Amino acid sequence: MDTAHHLEALDMAGRLLADAAERAGADADVPTCPGWRVRDLVRHTGAVHVWAEAFVRERITGPRPFEETSDLDGKEPTYWYRDVHRRLLATLADAPEGVVCWTFLPAPNASPLAFWTRRQAHETTVHRFDAQAALGVAPDPVDADFAADGIDELLRGFHARSRSRVRTVAPRVLRVRCSDTDAVWSVRLSPEPPVTTLDAEGPADAELSGTANELYFALWNRLPVPHIAGDRALADLWRERSGIG
Repeated sequence: MDTAHHLEALDMAGRLLADAAERAGADADVPTCPGWRVRDLVRHTGAVHVWAEAFVRERITGPRPFEETSDLDGKEPTYWYRDVHRRLLATLADAPEGVVCWTFLPAPNASPLAFWTRRQAHETTVHRFDAQAALGVAPDPVDADFAADGIDELLRGFHARSRSRVRTVAPRVLRVRCSDTDAVWSVRLSPEPPVTTLDAEGPADAELSGTANELYFALWNRLPVPHIAGDRALADLWRERSGIG
């Protein structure tokens, strides 16, 4: 997917998140994020927007710690969120294609702008799911291409890092297969960080399958995995150890 499509997805996800949060109310529990109320969800997602937007707008070339926003300038949480979401969209839309700034994962096509637009689109989509869950409505699905893109970012981006806790004592292979696209990943597990390739080469110890939309939210631990074949312990390992900090 290109940056324009990610920007559209970010726009829509932020609008849906704010609408659901407003309707649910700031004190509503978020069942997909135990211990959070809607105000915590909105504050967190908005703080991520503020953090990300600064890298692009200020051309920051080194890491800057992420901090949860504690001061909403006296604004109601969803009103504040809509404002920071609009600012993020504007910064990303106006930034030059070749903008240089820091990223915490390898940038698609060596483009920091593509990285931040993609990352914020998926960040917001997952938390839009949370807001709709708090409202008690069926979360909107995402299209297969966007979902597969998010799965790829999660598997080959986040879980390629040293901080991934999805590890096994002996080498194992976990396969992830989208039933409605041709996307298949092989996740090779060991005592080291997972190594994931976009292929179906060799045997697998377990396979997780379903539509791209189902797997996208399942791998982010928002839905159960639709279909598990082989060693279910690897699916349990994912559920228990794959959280992103």
